[in-house]
Amino acid sequence: MTLSPGSADPLIALRPWEAPELTSWNRLPMNAVDRRSGAIPLDGDWRFQLLPAPDAPVGGAWSAACVPGAWTLQDSGDLPQYTNVTMPFPDIPPHSPAANPTGVYEREVDVPAGWAGRRIVLQVGAAESVLLVHVDGRPVGVSKDSHLAAEFDLTRAVRPGGRATVRLTVVKWSDASHIEDQDQWWHGGLTRSVLLYATDPLHLADVTVRARRDGELRVDCQVRDARGALPEGWYLTGDLDGLPLAQDTAFDAANAEDERVSTFLGEARLTTTVPEVRPWTAETPALYPLTVRLHRADGTVADTSRHRVGFRDVEITGRDLLVNGERIYIRGVNRHDFHPLTGRTVTPEDMRADLVLLKRFGFNAIRTAHYPNDPALYDLADELGFYVVDEADLESHDHAHEIADDPRYLNAFVDRVARMVLRDKNHPSVIVWSLGNESDYGAHHDAAAGWVRHHDPTRPLQYEGAAKLDWAATDDASDIACPMYAPIEECVAHALSGRQTRPLIQCEYSHAMGNSNGTLADFWTAVESTPGLQGGFIWELWDHGILQRLSDGLPAGRTGPALRGDGIAPPGHRWAYGGDFGERVHDGAFIADGVVFPDRAPKPALYEHREIAAPVRIEGAGPGGVVVANHQHFRTLDWLTGEWALDLADGKTLRAPANLPPLRPGETAVVPLPFEVPREGGEAWLTLRVTPAEDQPWAPRGTELCVPQVRLRGPAPVPVPPASGGGVSLDADGLLLHPLLTAPPTLTLWRAPTDNDEIGGMAGRWRAQGLEALAREVVSIREEPGRTTVEAVYTAGSAVVRHRQVLTPVEGGVRIDEEAELPPEFDDVARVGTVFETVAGLDRMDWFGQGPWESYPDRAAGAPVGHHTGPVDELFTPYLRPQESGGRHGVRHFTLTGPESGGLRITLDEPRQVSVTRYRAGDLTAAAHHDELAPRPGCVVHVDAAHRGLGTASCGPDTSPGYLVAPGVHRWSWVLGEG
Repeated sequence: MTLSPGSADPLIALRPWEAPELTSWNRLPMNAVDRRSGAIPLDGDWRFQLLPAPDAPVGGAWSAACVPGAWTLQDSGDLPQYTNVTMPFPDIPPHSPAANPTGVYEREVDVPAGWAGRRIVLQVGAAESVLLVHVDGRPVGVSKDSHLAAEFDLTRAVRPGGRATVRLTVVKWSDASHIEDQDQWWHGGLTRSVLLYATDPLHLADVTVRARRDGELRVDCQVRDARGALPEGWYLTGDLDGLPLAQDTAFDAANAEDERVSTFLGEARLTTTVPEVRPWTAETPALYPLTVRLHRADGTVADTSRHRVGFRDVEITGRDLLVNGERIYIRGVNRHDFHPLTGRTVTPEDMRADLVLLKRFGFNAIRTAHYPNDPALYDLADELGFYVVDEADLESHDHAHEIADDPRYLNAFVDRVARMVLRDKNHPSVIVWSLGNESDYGAHHDAAAGWVRHHDPTRPLQYEGAAKLDWAATDDASDIACPMYAPIEECVAHALSGRQTRPLIQCEYSHAMGNSNGTLADFWTAVESTPGLQGGFIWELWDHGILQRLSDGLPAGRTGPALRGDGIAPPGHRWAYGGDFGERVHDGAFIADGVVFPDRAPKPALYEHREIAAPVRIEGAGPGGVVVANHQHFRTLDWLTGEWALDLADGKTLRAPANLPPLRPGETAVVPLPFEVPREGGEAWLTLRVTPAEDQPWAPRGTELCVPQVRLRGPAPVPVPPASGGGVSLDADGLLLHPLLTAPPTLTLWRAPTDNDEIGGMAGRWRAQGLEALAREVVSIREEPGRTTVEAVYTAGSAVVRHRQVLTPVEGGVRIDEEAELPPEFDDVARVGTVFETVAGLDRMDWFGQGPWESYPDRAAGAPVGHHTGPVDELFTPYLRPQESGGRHGVRHFTLTGPESGGLRITLDEPRQVSVTRYRAGDLTAAAHHDELAPRPGCVVHVDAAHRGLGTASCGPDTSPGYLVAPGVHRWSWVLGEG
């Protein structure tokens, strides 16, 4: 049957976008056979039309669309939309809206003449959300599942040596959309590659590799013949890195009990045992090349499949997840396929860059949130070394309870889980299967779990929705207790309760939205000291900001400008989040919740994680030296080297090479001090800069991997400059006048709310209390010989904060002793401290304290104490929604200098929280994007007596009580000097 535009189409008449029971039609079974060799890529520009609905007629002018790619990022008129939980349309399952963008892709394909007599297959890597395939107007097949490939047999639809017209129709909304509600941008299009390949009619239908850490290898193969019954005499051979495999007796599986019936499925097994095998782990990702060949009876090769094999075991023993018999920590992150120019279309180079970055920052695990990622990711995870929790394309967040037991969706749940397992089962990196995300818990999950446990008993499976009902249960669809954002105190209590029955590994923890990831070090201190806890996965890798042109508000698209790589959008652009494309239903900046910016620039929180996950640590110091420990699971320290640095408070830094002891995992050793520490000079901090001794696949020699540190000597008393005998200049309100200040030092209790502050409710409470705009009134100015005391009150609503400044002229400046008394109702404020502004021209900051990157009281483990320097313009962190940022914790003293100014020197009475940026808190509070900010010519300086922790309250626990700013009296002092 040949179809012309506007004629009846049986696929359209079938209306598959409204039939949840129909997961596919004519789609080939998923398998793990490698088909890359000899395939014809069909990527590039296709003819394209965007229809208003799937049953609208095709006609009129064609435009062009790039495949792979989302039409929502290619000026199609249909734009991206972000929602977290709420569906972007009001229709209830399984219905979809009548206004349903439908993309029609079309191109001609030249079929090689050499493919005559062969089986010809079309593979569509991903289509969102329903795919309808036609060849030369004839219907070929249907597929749902936006994140796994669909294959169709075109042998009867095309002619070798001829040209065929392939049409791929993609319907954006469907019944399947209700189970793809996955906290990301909604797109439409063909987002992974399309290719055409051919096989012999006698072909490998599937290959299953099982390789144990003892070297035992088993390769189970399924064989089919497209012409019908299998021919007699076929057999398999294989070799593993040159080692031949032995074939067990081949047999025909289908109808094997009835010899009178022709059989259509053959099975055979190849086996061997590798002597002195090198096991695969995330630390030691040893891979062996495997080639499997299917032979005809005459010995010629009909089909070949190539794989990379990693020998490893995964098991759960009691409440421990073991890899190769060792209890491991899961230092994981949740990862979407994402790119700011191309959306969910990512290249192998993109994915390698993702994994290289994560590896350098101490991550060893990935959860593929919330769908199977691009196939190339798993090859890279095998190669570079990552543990993968592979997650099925299932999330019904908005309608979770209704769908979990709705029999119309049963097929879809089992089908999606099974297809993921069939595709990814041969990857050693995959150590756990996940049944999906945030879809309640129902019969569908039990059915899918039963299929997985039968098909692949070599791996555990998990599902948060099942495990959250009872962490200690043993009869649900999860082998791991994998909660989301559970307070660490509850996790510790469970592990100590005596009721724990299975590993506790959080599938999501430490929400990385904006300036966040507070208490990360406290979380890991508890994990590493509590048997039964094994870590978790930070939410998430990416800030999903789409690069948007300011000129017209549209996505920059795949031909957008080069990305800067510093977290800042290129000129004339900004990072768009929910609502920026005019969508009415959206969830704002909640899409910007990653540990990297949209251009993959690391956020400061990554450095925190790097030190927490450091393979080498310093665990103490004594007269004999420092205690060095190996915190890896499988590797000795011989692949690492380093450099010692001794930072002294007087400004000196001493350096020496470090020879690390050859410690096995878990061992410690005392290493003699590389320096003789001077007897005087205040604080002394010893830092070990650790780097690879030789090039690694993910880090060249010299790449900094961690900087563990230990204090060798505590601080000396801060010297008090002698009084100068002079006076200070005050304005009429009793505020200090200084030639290098444009705004005098005043009290502040406010910070530009972080995303955690806003979503967690703290910012609303602070606004209600009036902390955003305190009203100051001078009570008294008392001048005494050698000092001036200014008493003032700051009012916020009916509350009063009493504030005292004692100003003492000293040599080279003025000493300022401050005291603020917070009333009882101010039991949780953002900060207590001083803010002032400088003249223009002070463009560089030098400081002794923690750095060089941003740090806060509950996120300071990754910022070593030392002497740091940097341009003021680079001290600010450009979180997608402007907010409090740029802080440096534990600062002892700092200077601000410029080429035409003598500069300012600030000396603090004790380590304090300090920030120096170009923005007032009010500037940041008022802006929704960075293009709305205008840097001030001078510096805005904060010196805090106390600063509230960051926490992760946008989605997870707030900061711990010890990091709150309490009511009562706060005292601090500092010296403002020139020089």
